[in-house]
Amino acid sequence: MDATSRPPSLAGLRRTYEGEPLLEAAVAADPIAQFTVWFGEALAAGLPEPNAMVLATASKAGRPSARTVLLKGYDERGFVFYTNYESRKGRDLAENPRASLLFPWHPMRRQVRVEGSVSRLPHEESAAYFASRPYGSRIGAWASRQSAVVRSREELDARYEELAERWPEDPPVPDFWGGFLVAPVEMEFWQGQLDRMHDRLRYRRTGPAWAVERLAP
Repeated sequence: MDATSRPPSLAGLRRTYEGEPLLEAAVAADPIAQFTVWFGEALAAGLPEPNAMVLATASKAGRPSARTVLLKGYDERGFVFYTNYESRKGRDLAENPRASLLFPWHPMRRQVRVEGSVSRLPHEESAAYFASRPYGSRIGAWASRQSAVVRSREELDARYEELAERWPEDPPVPDFWGGFLVAPVEMEFWQGQLDRMHDRLRYRRTGPAWAVERLAP
């Protein structure tokens, strides 16, 4: 490897983490309630796209894959996102309906990790959300066979224009598109601290209730 192809040094990327202590006595008994507190603080802090989350899936054979998607809602059931069912993540979840989510709120020295089972949302719920999307996004959902190989950008654009002419006002919801619900069985809240002595509190479902456990950093 010559000098021009050597990777840059990472030494300058070292940083110090420091935040408010994350203590068992101060958190909510339910992880969704605790997520609501932290998500509200991320919104108030003006973080760019605080609903961006890394979604990790695995195929039936155990081949992992991760990508960033947007959280589109959450409630006591869990966390919701929408996608093409025929995409790689859609195929993974059809074969292996489990996933992990990660909310990387770096400016606040926080992250939230979610693990859970995954199911499709009812069609009516997906259709209602689809109808709320901008027109261009709805046409885009039809035009893109997500994760499929396309010959060129021109082919993709031509497909978009063709569908826009077909549905100039109100495209229907595709049968290959809809929502997924990640129902958590485990959630971890991470708060950076000095000297790598980070706070990690894990909620683990034990029947109808949740156990809160501290993990070593």
